[in-house]
Amino acid sequence: MAKAVWNDIVLAESDSTVMVEGNHYFPPDSVKKEYFVASDYSTTCPWKGVASYYTVVVDGEEAKDIAWTYATPKDAAKHIKDHFAFWRGVRVEG
Repeated sequence: MAKAVWNDIVLAESDSTVMVEGNHYFPPDSVKKEYFVASDYSTTCPWKGVASYYTVVVDGEEAKDIAWTYATPKDAAKHIKDHFAFWRGVRVEG
């Protein structure tokens, strides 16, 4: 079971994450979306496509752009469509 934890709050938890480039990608139904606010920030990966980012807000504390997802990935990354990955202080356990 993998967990994404920030400030002692579990943001996502799943036993069916997908590992890509050292990152756990959590299925969309495993993410506690009440903590997520869409960001204007995005990046482009040559083989995955455009990543959309999310800011996490918990009890008034904000962590800008710490989660990302691929809503319309390229063919090579179809298996992570709408899955969430994390960085910048999010601890992934498991």
